[in-house]
Formats: sequence, structure tokens, C-alpha cells
Amino acid sequence: MDINRNGTETVNTARITSIFMRIMLMAVFAAATLSAQRVESQRAFGVGERLLFDVNFGFITAGYAEMVIPKLDTVMGNTTYQVQFNVRSTPTFDMFFEVRDQYETYLDTAGIYPWRFEQHIREGKFKRDYSAYFDQKNHVARTPDGEFPIPPYVHDIMSAFYYARTLDYTGFKVGQRVKLTNFFKGKSNPLEIKYLGTQKVTVDAGTFRCIIIEPMVKEGGLFKSEGRILIWMTDDERRIPVKVNTKVIIGSIDAELKEYSGLNGPLKAKLP
Repeated sequence: MDINRNGTETVNTARITSIFMRIMLMAVFAAATLSAQRVESQRAFGVGERLLFDVNFGFITAGYAEMVIPKLDTVMGNTTYQVQFNVRSTPTFDMFFEVRDQYETYLDTAGIYPWRFEQHIREGKFKRDYSAYFDQKNHVARTPDGEFPIPPYVHDIMSAFYYARTLDYTGFKVGQRVKLTNFFKGKSNPLEIKYLGTQKVTVDAGTFRCIIIEPMVKEGGLFKSEGRILIWMTDDERRIPVKVNTKVIIGSIDAELKEYSGLNGPLKAKLP
């Protein structure tokens, strides 16, 4: 809250937008389990996929988010998907608080685990850059702060979500939880996701059959939220995120799928 000239509290919606964009990243990228299992083949995504979201606070569109896989690349001698996540505020919100955030991961095409991760944060006057190379053979993460031991096939926040998209939730029971682990700034942070069932969701991109998951953020983890976070993903092989919702003190903030292209196959969860 801010204090206006009359001495009353007002909502700093620009700052709330920035905070939510961070929450959205946690929510969207948290849904994956650390596992020794390799994914020999997956049908969820491929090169050329592009997902565009509106970030809404009430009836106001405060920002946009884009998830895209532009090409294959080679990192440490391994073939990878280059995956990018970009977040920006709208021109209207730029006048109050400009946001230009970029995240990038390089996923092993066979195992869906990362070899490299980058983060570039530009929010108002705040600036942060971070990078990590994951030596998955020797179980070491190399960052600007030094080298750190990592468990086999450790994930960053982006690779975690893409790995989650390869999982089959068909046999999950409502309330069932999956243990998660992400690496960031020298630490492996535990998270859990709770499966909440299925639901039909309508957004600008259409109406979809979805599964619902809820990230359960533990104390001391990479991200912390004061409100509940829910994620809707298509209930088919694509597992694309359709909607993210978080409750905050003054209301509700949503990220909703606006456009999609370059999918790795038919979107069977989309309804007429």
C-alpha cells in the first residue's frame, strides 16, 4: 500500500503486477518432480511452440508473458531445446513501473533436464542477472557465486515445468502430492504440487478440459507467496498452461492463455 496526499492508503498496482509476475513464474515452473527417470520420448512440446498470456489484475491487463521454444542448441556437447520465458508490462503500466524480465533454459532433448539456465530481471530501477551451468555428468552446478553439488537430473524453475508437461496424471487421486526440487543460487529447494482434479476453463484462446494443480511452497524455498496459487493445464498430451490464479490481500490476479501456435500435435483438450 502507498499513502496518498489525503493520508489514506492506496494500492500500488504497478508493484503488485511485478510481484505477481514473479509468483506466476514460480507457479508455472514449479510443477515437476526430481527423478532419475529419463524421458526417452515425449509428445508435449517441440521446437516452434509459442504460448502468449495476458496478466490481469481485476479488469486491468497489466502485462504479457510469452513462452517459446525457438530452436535446438548444443550445450556442453549435448543437444538441447532452447526455451525462453519473457515477461513485460503493458505500455500503460510502463509509465508507473516498467517490467522486462527474461528467463532461459536449455533442456536435454532426451532426459528433459537442464544444462544451462539464465535469468535477466529488469523491474523499475531493480536489475539482476543470474546464470548457471549444470554439469549433469559430474553433478556440479557452476554459477557466478561458485560451484555447488547437485543431485542427479536437478531442475531449474523453467526446466521443472517442461518436465512436468511430460508426466501422465491419469492415475492421480485428488489431494495426491508430488515432491519437487529446484536449484537456484547455490541451494536445492523443496517444493510440492497437489493434484486437485479436472475442470473446464474458458479463456481468450478457447475452452479447454484441464487438470488443476496447486504448488505448495515450503518455508525457505526459492519463492514464497502470501496467497494460494492454482494452475490449469490442458488434460491431454500437450499439457499447456491455460490459466494461473493467485489470491492476494486485495483480490485476485490471473494469467490467461491468449494465443498459441507451433504445438507438437493436436490439442485434444480444446472444446468446440
